[in-house]
Amino acid sequence: MLRKLYDWTMNQAAGPKAPYVLGSVSFVESSVFPIPPDVLLIPMVIADRVKAWWYAFLCTITSVLGGVLGYAIGALLFDAVAQPILQFYGYADKFDSFAGRYNEWGAWIVFIAGVTPFPFKVITIASGATGLSLPIFIVASIIARGLRFFVVAALLYFLGPPIRAFIERRLGLVFTVFVISLVGGFVVLKYVM
Repeated sequence: MLRKLYDWTMNQAAGPKAPYVLGSVSFVESSVFPIPPDVLLIPMVIADRVKAWWYAFLCTITSVLGGVLGYAIGALLFDAVAQPILQFYGYADKFDSFAGRYNEWGAWIVFIAGVTPFPFKVITIASGATGLSLPIFIVASIIARGLRFFVVAALLYFLGPPIRAFIERRLGLVFTVFVISLVGGFVVLKYVM
């Protein structure tokens, strides 16, 4: 079953609608959606390495635009929309103390969250809710998200065939490590942050 799912994903990643799905996921991930665009970016670059830079650019632009939506949610709809999202991710109680220190380090926080697995939507909403300068937010987001997606694309572009061969030979192991990392990341965020 795992092999069929992998083959299906690779076929979809090479399909004509894949960039639209990638852009959409990248956009909504920056404001409300829990799944990062890397889940699509990686197989898409592996399936068609020639388009690696285009996919990284697409992820960057749509992620920043989605981040602006998250910023607007935080700035304009905090009580109605942002508070429930923060509660869903377990950050509502910690938000007040976080907001007090946020603007002092806001650009760095946006940058660090933008290049790590930390849920970027939490930062986009917090940036709007705390009134971080919108131009600073956008510049930090472009640099961070661009770095993240272009590094992933570059690694897959230059090391693509060996990585694809490794994944295809050890699919069960790769899937297990991915799931453990994903769950572990959420556990760390819940209990450490």
